[in-house]
Amino acid sequence: MRLRLLPALLSLLMLAACSGGGDGRTVEVLLNPSPAVTASPAPSPTPVAPPLTLADVFPPRDLAALRLDPARVRTLIVTGDVIPARYTDVTIRNQGDDFLYTVAATKDITANADLTVINLEAPLMDACPYHDSGFTFCGRPGFVAALQAAGVDVVTLENNHITNYGWDGVNETVRHLEAAGIKWADRESVASVDVRGLKFGFLAFNGVGETIDREAMAAQIAALRPQVDVLAVAFHWGAEYVSLPQVAPGVADDNPAEIAHLAIDAGADLVIGNHPHWVQAVEVYNGRYIAYAHGNFIFDQMWSYETRLSVIGRYTFFDKQLVGVEYVPTIIENYAQPRPLEGAEAQAVLDTMKAASEQLAAMDSAGG
Repeated sequence: MRLRLLPALLSLLMLAACSGGGDGRTVEVLLNPSPAVTASPAPSPTPVAPPLTLADVFPPRDLAALRLDPARVRTLIVTGDVIPARYTDVTIRNQGDDFLYTVAATKDITANADLTVINLEAPLMDACPYHDSGFTFCGRPGFVAALQAAGVDVVTLENNHITNYGWDGVNETVRHLEAAGIKWADRESVASVDVRGLKFGFLAFNGVGETIDREAMAAQIAALRPQVDVLAVAFHWGAEYVSLPQVAPGVADDNPAEIAHLAIDAGADLVIGNHPHWVQAVEVYNGRYIAYAHGNFIFDQMWSYETRLSVIGRYTFFDKQLVGVEYVPTIIENYAQPRPLEGAEAQAVLDTMKAASEQLAAMDSAGG
C-alpha cells in the first residue's frame, strides 16, 4: 500500500512546489529537506573581571590592566554626609556668603564622574535663621550653587534632619533642587539617570529616629529592579562614632548589616550608607557591594579627628558590573571645607577602613 501511494504523493508535492499560495506568493517545497538548524542562544555576557573582594579595594584594583572599552565604563561618586547647617552656615556667612567655599578643594574630584550623589541632611530654606548651635538644622538655597559646582546629579533626602522644619522645609528644598536640575530620591520617589544608554536608579531610606519598614523597602526595590540597569540604595542608619555598623538602641534600632543584606537580596546592586559621622567598614555580600558610612563630608564637627574625616567613593562600572572601588580620604577644615588628604595621612584612613572591613568579614564568617 505504501508503494502505491508514493508516486501520487510525489506528484502532489511537485504540484505544490510549482503553485502559488493563495496570496500570490510562491510556495517552495523541499523534497529532500536538510535537517532543521536551531539557533544557539546568545551567550551570557562574560564578566571582564572576577567579582570584587576586599583585596580589590584595599588597594584598589588596577583598572588599566583590564583594558576596558571606555565607551562602556561609567563612574559613580558618593560622598559622606552633607550638612550645610549650624556652624557650617556661619562659616559660609563669614566668607561673605561664598557657598562655593565649601567645595573649593574637592569639586574637581566630585565633578569628575558620570554621576555624583550626596545625602543632604538639612532642608534648604530662604528663611533659614542664623544658628551656631543646637540640633535643628537648615541651610540656605545658595548652597545649591555649591552642589552644582561639585557636579552633584542626585540628592538623597532620607535622614533624621531633613524634616527639622517640617514638610514645608522639605518641599522648599525639592523646589530649589529641581530648579537647579538636580534629581532627588527618598523612600517613595525614585531618581533615575540615563548615562549613555545605561540607566541608574536611586532609592533612599531612613532608619534614625524611626525603623525601616522592611517589607515596604524590599517591595520598592523589587519594583524598581526591572526598570534600571544599576540600582543603588542609600541608607541613613546605625550607631554614631563607631567604625563598625551596629545598632543604636532607642535611636537607630535597625541592624545596618541586616538591612543592607535584605536590600541586596531584594535586588540592589550597591548600598550606600551614612549617618555614623565616622568612616566605616565596607562589605561584599552575595557579589554586591556595601559601604556602611562615608563619614562627614561637609559639616561642622571639628571636635574630633574622626568626625572631620570622610572618604569620597568612586565606584566604576563596566556595563552593569561593578569592577572597581576607590576611596579618596578628606578632612574638614574651618568647619565647612573638606580637603583631600595625601601621603601617610590618607593611607592611615584607608588602613583603618580596611581593618574594620576585615573585622566585619571575620564576624560574618563566625556568624557574629
